[in-house]
Amino acid sequence: MAKVHVISGLPRSGSTLLSAILQQNPRFVAGIASPIHDLVVTMLDQMNPSREFGAFFDEARRRRLLRGIFEAFYADAPADGVVFDTNRMWTGKIPLLRALYPDLRVICCVREIGWIINSIERMLRANPLQTSRLFEFKSGTSFYARVQSLMHTDFGNIGLALGEFREAWYGEEAASLIVVQYDSLARDPKAVLDRIYAELGEPPFQHDLGRIDYDEPEYDRLIGMPGLHRVAPKVEPQAREAIIPPEIFTRYAEAAFWARPRENPRNVLVL
Repeated sequence: MAKVHVISGLPRSGSTLLSAILQQNPRFVAGIASPIHDLVVTMLDQMNPSREFGAFFDEARRRRLLRGIFEAFYADAPADGVVFDTNRMWTGKIPLLRALYPDLRVICCVREIGWIINSIERMLRANPLQTSRLFEFKSGTSFYARVQSLMHTDFGNIGLALGEFREAWYGEEAASLIVVQYDSLARDPKAVLDRIYAELGEPPFQHDLGRIDYDEPEYDRLIGMPGLHRVAPKVEPQAREAIIPPEIFTRYAEAAFWARPRENPRNVLVL
């Protein structure tokens, strides 16, 4: 089985761009969100002691079965390669992941919350004839209702991921994190990639940062946001225009705790 690492963090923060770059390396397998997280959670539930057959599962068998999900799903990966499984919820499962793969690292892509909301709004306005799964395919909701939904800590696309990331940041497994800021990746992708390779102990690879080819049209169509995972062919900073009220940027300015050294008690690597 190939080595396993995961990509997690916040939505609209560069995880698709990072995966598109990494998969240029023929030894690497990367992509958008996979179903493995949900499969693992479902299997864990089926193996708990309250279930009819819960008594049949000891720690060793649980570990083999859960690793088996990764190994079956990525059976086509190069034997000497590296798998990067992507899911925003992995930050809440780091102890479990490390129990399965002790050397696993969690690459967390992050971005200021205001710009994440701005990016989602821009995608919605680019597809006015669509309804999005982000909002349960409901039309007619106001901007402020959408923000409230996105930031809900139990189910919000941003709020839930932010809470899981915060849990990992302050937790005992924080040393496994590699935090990649969106602006750093767009501004100096080579420096970010070089450090990621070094942290993972992988030999350097010359990526073509001027010719990225990645899109997921079918997946994006199904969630009602065509173009959501389309990556620009060249990695470079993009001109951004704020299309949301400035108060939203102010309201969530303090949420970027990863950018303040005084709030990094475990010395998490931030690129």
